[in-house]
Amino acid sequence: MPENYSNNYPKLHNAAWPGLVGKGDGGEPPIGLDTILDLTAAAEVDGVKFEGFDIFLYDPHFNIDGGGDEIKSLADKAQARNLSVGTVVAPIYAGTGGGSPIGNQTEREQFLGQVRKACRVAERLRALGVRPYGAVRFDSGIDVAAWAKDPEDNMKRIADTFREVCLMAEDHGERMVAEGEICWGGMHSWRRMVQLLEMVDRPDTLGFQADMSHTLLYLLGYNAPEDALLPEGFDFTDQEKFDEAYRQLTDVLRPWTTDFHVAQNDGTVYGAGSHDKTGRHCLATDPHGKLDIPRHAGYWLRDENGQLTKTIRHLCWDGCMFPNAVMMTLQTWNDILAVMIAVRNAHGWEENDQ
Repeated sequence: MPENYSNNYPKLHNAAWPGLVGKGDGGEPPIGLDTILDLTAAAEVDGVKFEGFDIFLYDPHFNIDGGGDEIKSLADKAQARNLSVGTVVAPIYAGTGGGSPIGNQTEREQFLGQVRKACRVAERLRALGVRPYGAVRFDSGIDVAAWAKDPEDNMKRIADTFREVCLMAEDHGERMVAEGEICWGGMHSWRRMVQLLEMVDRPDTLGFQADMSHTLLYLLGYNAPEDALLPEGFDFTDQEKFDEAYRQLTDVLRPWTTDFHVAQNDGTVYGAGSHDKTGRHCLATDPHGKLDIPRHAGYWLRDENGQLTKTIRHLCWDGCMFPNAVMMTLQTWNDILAVMIAVRNAHGWEENDQ
């Protein structure tokens, strides 16, 4: 292995959910978990391989109501490919068995029930020895229009529900992360995201999951023009101004960030299926991408003085809504792995795994 590849942290993970998100509903069929994991395990760059995967706990990849046998099967799939499981995503969304954190009692119980199940799965995977790090991810799962009917009251209701989520996580020895994505009400701008985290006020249990693709759109103020840090029609060739805004964004959110997605974005709003009108994930090699991925990852992985925070134990690539033909090509995953390695080379460290 080349000498400059000596860093072994953060660990490098692929995400399994691109095989699910934006699939079905009359579009392309989902890609099965075994296929995604086989592609992940097969990727290799200069002797370096993916070390794990993050997973959305939803059919057909995982039956969250499947009990111990389902969890053991997932653990076996990971171990058979020499992969760890990292962060797991709770299916709290409408249509996945979930509910709403601002809904009636039944909807709220459905939301909390799915989080509780996900925490149980996460805890059991740790006990089985296949999940040495990672969190349980969830979101508000409500659209911005529903949230905007009564923003301040809905922020309070979401915060109340999220505090109950924290209690569940603590019961199972887990940490929660909320992903900043412009399609989820109450989390759709950087200011609202920080407000929500502060309202919940459980920093030891609830953190922020920063996705490089989604957080780019925080700068542009989609769904929250009042919180834009860059002007409408911004010229992305103005690197100095972009970096200034990016620094402002990351300085506010970095202290909350405990889970991190390496990703690319071309600055447009795009989506498919249930994830319409959200950040467009681009391929790592997309010439239209607005991010210098390894350099801009450093704004999240290093503090304001440029020192490594070492708070992120694993990096996960997130790339949703690519065509199936692209995802079935091994070169796609080798290209992704190469940029993940570049991020770790620039902002990782060496640590004894024993």
